[in-house]
Amino acid sequence: MNSEQIVSQLENKIQECLQGVQQQLDSSFNRIEAFLDQLVLAPNPPVPQNTVNFVLPTIQISQPQISTLGNQVIQEIKPLINITIQKSIQQQQQLQQQQKIVQPIINNQYYQKPFTYKLLQDKSIKYNEYCYAIAINKDNSIILAGCNYQIKVFEFKQEQLKQTQILSEHLDYVSTLNFMKKQNQFISGSGNGQIIIWSMNQNSQWVCQQKLNDHSTWINCLLINNNEDVMISGSHDKTIKFWQKQQQQFVCSQTISDHTNSVQGLSLNDLQNRVISCGDDKLILIIERSSQDQKWNVIQKISVEVDGRRLCFISDNVFTFQPYSKEQMHIYEMSSTNKQYSKTKEIDVKSGCCGCNVFFPQQYIKQKCLIVNKNGYNVNLIRQNQNGDFITQQSIDFGHNHLFGSMSEDGEYLMTWDYKSKEIQIRKYHQE
Repeated sequence: MNSEQIVSQLENKIQECLQGVQQQLDSSFNRIEAFLDQLVLAPNPPVPQNTVNFVLPTIQISQPQISTLGNQVIQEIKPLINITIQKSIQQQQQLQQQQKIVQPIINNQYYQKPFTYKLLQDKSIKYNEYCYAIAINKDNSIILAGCNYQIKVFEFKQEQLKQTQILSEHLDYVSTLNFMKKQNQFISGSGNGQIIIWSMNQNSQWVCQQKLNDHSTWINCLLINNNEDVMISGSHDKTIKFWQKQQQQFVCSQTISDHTNSVQGLSLNDLQNRVISCGDDKLILIIERSSQDQKWNVIQKISVEVDGRRLCFISDNVFTFQPYSKEQMHIYEMSSTNKQYSKTKEIDVKSGCCGCNVFFPQQYIKQKCLIVNKNGYNVNLIRQNQNGDFITQQSIDFGHNHLFGSMSEDGEYLMTWDYKSKEIQIRKYHQE
């Protein structure tokens, strides 16, 4: 039985349950209506014939009758509510069980079929300016590129980029770009430490909503949580700052200063309660939010042999880490006994040179079980198979380590800018 048949059967069962509940509700309301009819038709004192045209019958409903009606309504409705709750619980359990069946089937489609990201030859745009940051919105319709001090806004339609706006609020190189998913907003960071929150106005134009100047120099990495009320930034000033949204404005609520050199990479787990960071100090920090006071605390420091440029949570218990220009990517897993992370595997990847720039964040694309890992001259595309093993499926060599970009959330498009071609290039996912 394939995944479509399983889902179809489940939908039919849910529909049957809903129809059953509806029938019970109809039956209950019919009984209540009949009870009301009995009250209305109850015998009344006789009215003289000569006044029948002038006197309307008065319906007398006593307090006991009202109480009886109320109790009957409660007794009729309560079982229906309990039945509905029980059916909802059963349906949820069925859904969870079906997901366990369907998800491996869906994932197997990706595990079994090789893929490549192919360059769309006639879609590239020439840009001589450095583009340190590229962002793609949730439906792949808007692209942002940080070109020197400006942000270029593009409409992405039929795989063509069309520039629609230029934003010039920043006074230094734009280094990070992050779209929000729930609101028409995005966040940008720059070389002078400034963070800007942008919103789309009624004319579909992006406007500056807020400027944050708490960092003193380069914003190297930035995250926004799923609720979009917490922002986390890592800087060349050696700090990690947590920003809380209060009355539609972000305010710095906490600063972590445990790194002794530039913060290079950040990642937030699925549960949204743990952050990992790496930097130029040969340290990985594990930072956890306290359930008591909601403060973020460093709970583990991992010493590494080589500085790290990027890292990424794969699950709450597993993350990847890319040492500077090394041809291995490291896998860290959390022990079930002491709850500490340690390195468990090394995965072969390509670098191609002895240097690697910051700014191109590592990504994990869940829909395709795919890690995007920039390293040196290369973008390594690494798939996690059904056994949990990581295999490098494709390495794209750009011939230069000044290479920046991002992959769309659905994994369909990889967009990059590199110093050798000086182009914004678009690559599309192809399954073979």
